[in-house]
Amino acid sequence: MKLRILDSTLRLRLDRAEVEALGRGEAQQAATRFPGGEAFGYRLEPTSGGIGAIYDDQGITLRVPSEQLQAWAKDKQQVGIRESLALSDGVLVLLIEKDFECLEPRNGEDQSNRFVNPKAM
Repeated sequence: MKLRILDSTLRLRLDRAEVEALGRGEAQQAATRFPGGEAFGYRLEPTSGGIGAIYDDQGITLRVPSEQLQAWAKDKQQVGIRESLALSDGVLVLLIEKDFECLEPRNGEDQSNRFVNPKAM
């Protein structure tokens, strides 16, 4: 799972195995570790409630209704889920996307579990 942050937009990209696991109701998580032993974690978890985002000392947790994640995991045409959450001074945009193979190969990067890039066809 990859995390990209740009201002008030959080974007997660998930490979095929991660999308399949979410479709089965299994949360997905990852972490970036730092030399001092600290780690910044991020997590995507199915929920029975509404969509939400939490930031705490554990990192970032995005919650998406289980039914929405299951439908997305099964739909071969739907690339992502986009939601906007109201803030006191704007919105937090959540993008959850299937991770496609790169059009140009990258040395040292395993792309075998990514989705076929539609632009490559």
